[in-house]
Amino acid sequence: MNARPATPVIVYDGQCGFCRSQVARIQRMDRRDQFEYIPSQSPDLLERFPQLRGEDFNSGMRLVDPEGRVLAGADAVHGIAERLPGWRRLAWLYRVPGLNALGRAVYRWIAANRHRLGRTCEEDACRLPPTGGRKQP
Repeated sequence: MNARPATPVIVYDGQCGFCRSQVARIQRMDRRDQFEYIPSQSPDLLERFPQLRGEDFNSGMRLVDPEGRVLAGADAVHGIAERLPGWRRLAWLYRVPGLNALGRAVYRWIAANRHRLGRTCEEDACRLPPTGGRKQP
């Protein structure tokens, strides 16, 4: 049975500097505190979300929506953008045939090179904001 979170849950690689910096960026845009943030290394992740068992987290972040469905990679980014003020207006572009395929290809390249990309971010830029509420480091 799929776990159904009360709010959307973003699962990311907590050991990747690039991933942490991108999640920090999402957190800054998430002014309504509508997401929960969990590193894929969290010891209780699979207990809470058994539907993530067998997922290859090296291929990108995951978004578990309130219905328990899992979106991966570029699809997860689209699901996040649909919920963020300012990005909602652009999220429809992902539904355009060809643009979603391009988005997925770009995301796959970024996921494959994220550790190299993470080396370019400043230490403070990669640090997540202090935790509070549902947000986790």
